[in-house]
Amino acid sequence: MKYNINCNAIAPLAGSRLTQTVMTPEMVEALKPFYVAPVVVYLCHESCNENGEIIECGAGWYAKLRLQRSKGLVVRKKNVNFTPEEICQNWDIATDFSEPSYPSSIQDANMVMLQALEEYNQSEEPSSNNEETSGDGFNPSKAIGFQFPPATFSYTSRDAILYALGVGVSTSQTDHLKFLFELNDEFCVLPSYGVIPAQIASMGLFGSSIPGLEDIDVTKILHGEQYLELYRPLPSSGTLTSVATILDILDKGSGAVIVVGIETFDESKQLVAYNQFITFLVGAGHFGGKRNSDKIKQSYKTPSRAPDASVKQITTVDQAAIYRLSGDHNPLHIDPSFAAMGGFSQPILHGLCSFGYATRHVLKQYAGNDVSKFKAIKVRFSKPVLPGQTIQTNMWKQENRILIQCKVVETGDVVLSDGYIELTDVASVTTSPAESESYILKSEMIFNEMGKQMAQSPDLVGKVNGVFLYNITAGNKVAGQWTVVAKAPSGQVYKGEPKSGKADCTVTMADEDFFQLVTGSLNPQQAFMAGKLKVKGNIMLLQKAGKLFEQYAKL
Repeated sequence: MKYNINCNAIAPLAGSRLTQTVMTPEMVEALKPFYVAPVVVYLCHESCNENGEIIECGAGWYAKLRLQRSKGLVVRKKNVNFTPEEICQNWDIATDFSEPSYPSSIQDANMVMLQALEEYNQSEEPSSNNEETSGDGFNPSKAIGFQFPPATFSYTSRDAILYALGVGVSTSQTDHLKFLFELNDEFCVLPSYGVIPAQIASMGLFGSSIPGLEDIDVTKILHGEQYLELYRPLPSSGTLTSVATILDILDKGSGAVIVVGIETFDESKQLVAYNQFITFLVGAGHFGGKRNSDKIKQSYKTPSRAPDASVKQITTVDQAAIYRLSGDHNPLHIDPSFAAMGGFSQPILHGLCSFGYATRHVLKQYAGNDVSKFKAIKVRFSKPVLPGQTIQTNMWKQENRILIQCKVVETGDVVLSDGYIELTDVASVTTSPAESESYILKSEMIFNEMGKQMAQSPDLVGKVNGVFLYNITAGNKVAGQWTVVAKAPSGQVYKGEPKSGKADCTVTMADEDFFQLVTGSLNPQQAFMAGKLKVKGNIMLLQKAGKLFEQYAKL
């Protein structure tokens, strides 16, 4: 302080006319400067002794910054005035560094405020009788053993199909009908759908009615691990009832681990599934509790050797938008402005969506897509996936237990770790690691669409008048072949080499490069000069073939 002047800096997060074009109206409203102004008023008041500090604030949340971040406090409540007096009253609590956090990235720095908004949106209107909570705060001993009210979940075959689409089932796959067509004789529900009714039952953890967890800060809850066990295949439709219980709370120092077990029953009260949600409450450690629990389902480290099998599948840019329709409506997975505030370049994929991909890949590789062979899955969530990225599931077979690890091909980041899937019976697989690696290609969508449409344009097909063989590569090897017969009277597109004669022109390209070429983001001449487009045969004929893709393959 100099000349009796205190000086502090404010790092606000607020909506304005400049952000109206990048934020939704609801977000601009939630972040209006009105919720920053009380902090400014207090810092300017003669009763404030703060000096030389940085105060971060926005959306009714504020905290002091240094190399650590104080716990902070959400003081904004529905239908309650947000005033400087409330800031003053709670200042010591919000700026208390006894339980600091350590933001290490933009995502970490912004996520707590985004979660504060989510807490506000989910909070209830204040009751008219003005009753206060018990004030027990965070008391794990009171919470352990608490049982949530039963939660009922009804679904139809339509919901099961929507979930299957959300976790990557596609009509381009040979046996898609058993998951996407309700009248198919083998129609069934993917085993990982068993997390959906349990997830709804566990939402009570985000309320304030649990003894010992009244003051839990939901902005600091992270989904750490997930376990699912099925006792019988899920019916194609029905009503399920789930009962959730807090099994244990562990003290990890930097936070508390909350273990919630959920039993799900069918209409005849038969046990159908058991889920275990393991969440990490940042900053709630050091309460003197135990560090380990025998109630947590065990995880298994993956071997250092090469996997026995590996499956790569590209997610679509709409993957999160589809998956959220199964019940997880967090705006982080759909709203670009919300995701940007969290430090992400775009909305991220749900962790349980990646969980569904891993289930499908193992089920296909080792159980022939027989859902009755599925027993259980356990994973640890490590990093998010961006829609449009490629998920690679690596698998190591240990009798009926398949150890799994999922990573993003484009970045190498591990997204699911220490995981496994238990099967009741494992199909006999004798392929080597190199032989067992398979791919689900973007190019397949393009050829499928073109094959459907070529018969409708005989004039264009006749003008091309040629046979083309496309070798599509992935992982530096040919992962798929398609023949395009563009000759009158009608064209054909099918997998494999030409059924008769030789191709007039053979094209070899990587899957991603081919997809970019067809959709217009990769210039053909530049691709050819860079060696991404390799051509044998009549190269002039290939220029005519480009019109087919321009007309029909832009998905």
